[in-house]
Amino acid sequence: MLDAPPAKPTTSPAQKALLKLGLRRDIDLALHLPLRYEDETRIVRLADVREGDTVQIEATVTACEVSFRPRRQLLVTVDDGSDTCLLRFFSFYPSQQKALAVGARIRARGEVRGGFGGLTMMHPSFRAAGGELPTALTPVYPTVAGLPQAYLRKAVLGALAHADLSDTLPAPELPGSSGNSSKISLQPLWSLRESLSFLHHPAPDVALATLEDHSHPAWQRLKAEELLAQQLSQLQAKRAREHLRAPALRPRRGGLHEKLLAVLPFALTGAQCRVSEEIARDLAQPAPMHRLLQGDVGSGKTVVAALAAAICIDAGWQCALMAPTEILAEQHFRKLIGWLEPLLAPLGLRTAWLTGSQKAKERREMLALIESGEAALVIGTHAVIQDKVVFKRLALAIIDEQHRFGVAQRLALRSKMTADAQEPHLLMMTATPIPRTLAMSYYADLEVSTLDELPPGRTPVVTKLVHESRRDEVIERIRAQLAQGRQVYWVCPLIEESEALDLVNATQTHAALSEALAGARMNGGKATMVGLLHSRMPAAEKRAVMALFTGGQMGVLVSTTVIEVGVDVPNASLMVIEHAERFGLSQLHQLRGRVGRGAAASACVLLYSTGEAPRLGETARARLKAMVETGDGFEIARRDLEIRGPGEFLGARQSGAPLLRFADLALDADLLDWARQLAPQMLDQHPELAEKHVQRWLGGRAEYLKA
Repeated sequence: MLDAPPAKPTTSPAQKALLKLGLRRDIDLALHLPLRYEDETRIVRLADVREGDTVQIEATVTACEVSFRPRRQLLVTVDDGSDTCLLRFFSFYPSQQKALAVGARIRARGEVRGGFGGLTMMHPSFRAAGGELPTALTPVYPTVAGLPQAYLRKAVLGALAHADLSDTLPAPELPGSSGNSSKISLQPLWSLRESLSFLHHPAPDVALATLEDHSHPAWQRLKAEELLAQQLSQLQAKRAREHLRAPALRPRRGGLHEKLLAVLPFALTGAQCRVSEEIARDLAQPAPMHRLLQGDVGSGKTVVAALAAAICIDAGWQCALMAPTEILAEQHFRKLIGWLEPLLAPLGLRTAWLTGSQKAKERREMLALIESGEAALVIGTHAVIQDKVVFKRLALAIIDEQHRFGVAQRLALRSKMTADAQEPHLLMMTATPIPRTLAMSYYADLEVSTLDELPPGRTPVVTKLVHESRRDEVIERIRAQLAQGRQVYWVCPLIEESEALDLVNATQTHAALSEALAGARMNGGKATMVGLLHSRMPAAEKRAVMALFTGGQMGVLVSTTVIEVGVDVPNASLMVIEHAERFGLSQLHQLRGRVGRGAAASACVLLYSTGEAPRLGETARARLKAMVETGDGFEIARRDLEIRGPGEFLGARQSGAPLLRFADLALDADLLDWARQLAPQMLDQHPELAEKHVQRWLGGRAEYLKA
């Protein structure tokens, strides 16, 4: 008789939930810190509570009933001998109702509210009275469905006992210690084990404010270690790339690079010249370039990309440019074809175009051109990195609006390099300037080039904040712009009506503006067309609408944020952003950048609504205030980092697993400076400690930095 196959180990729902949270190792659980704490260390008499206090009481149930007015609810009255309190539950189970039977002695914890009827607690947590009171605050952890707090607390407690929490920092370099020259002081200095034990089970007498604002020495230790792990991993990635090989691409005298400079219809700005030289120096090296090109909207990044592509093509290699949307990719395609195609044709070279909406025959033709090497420049969307795309000699990959792409997509583009097991050079571009602390942390592995000068002829855009009640005035302003032969954008946050958000949508706005502007005329008599553009439209329809607007045959374009980047219509002089309070600051700045691209005076109207509220929320107010006060993209970026945190700038760089969970770049610049100083010393003098430190904090996530 054959032996039965060994039974597969079963994974409980709670274990699956732990994996969903990324909690695989003891150290992962040890670093899974509480969201907040509950004080269950003492019992408070009802006679001593104040309205608004969150307290724990011990009392006897004197009444328990289900009421159906105004809705189904469980009403439980308790008495602790000093006063009574009503516990109100709108959601409850029969088992809970049974546990709260008359005569039961319970401990309940919740916020106490006052009123004509006496003290009340809404949905308090409760359990049977009895047993010793805890000696530390009770942690409440971030969790997911299927993972109760009790299970998570037990798992964390076990992990703290088993995890290796030995020191990985060289003693003289500890933040705040006497051997460290940094100004940072974390005295009294806590060890990692002390810090984690304290943060999971803080003493009841600790000032909760220092836990909530992360200023407690235990928090400071964790933030310092986390920033150091990030700096170490970035530096490791940067040093590893220095050992990789890439084609050395050098411009030839009288070659494509010089010819392109000669035929450009404008002179380069000083910033464009400087940045182009930085990129050219990198391309000439046999190690892969990893450079981020940042510049405000309209600073001329596309021509810098074209000059880099010319160097690559002139050296006999292929260049790929990938953009996040078909509209942006097509804008690049038109510009680059206009500049480069006349220079490539005499050399027998072509430009290929790849998007997801292409007809099968056209796609096959383009794939053949790319594989043969005849297509020296390949421009497109995500379609560029599909498996069927085979490059003959790819040496330079340019990614526009890099924060829109995920790690896997950037790695896929790098993997297209087939010749001699070499790496392609990588140039990433962004119109969202990177604040200093972000460049020092998340982008520490990249060289950063900055276009800090706008081309001549760009007019400053006046930004106005207008309440939606003045919508008719804005429409009259549009009518006046059209009469002068100018064009207008009107941007809405939704495509169709949503019950969840009471926002004016693009289709509704398109119909309303078409009716309101029916009699308007543009260009001395031609009828004004109001067009509609959104992401759900077929690609051919999108192209047709954009062609009419860019060609000047359409006066008003009603759109969703699909026109956020890349669209270049110098004749457009007015941008209206509907429900501006709903947009992010960086996005508002990008949208504003669509106007002011010609010589005409331009304006951006931020049409806002407060809804039912008497005034705007604090965050929305801060965003709109920043838009009105400054047009400087770098200042906008700095304020955006303060308001929203780093997510807006990073996109999917960390593939959904942020490398910083505890440190705050807006508040912890000193700690970041300390980590930047220590990281190279640790890698050089204590490589084993450095590797252990990175693995402890990041595990496999450090791999994402290679993108």
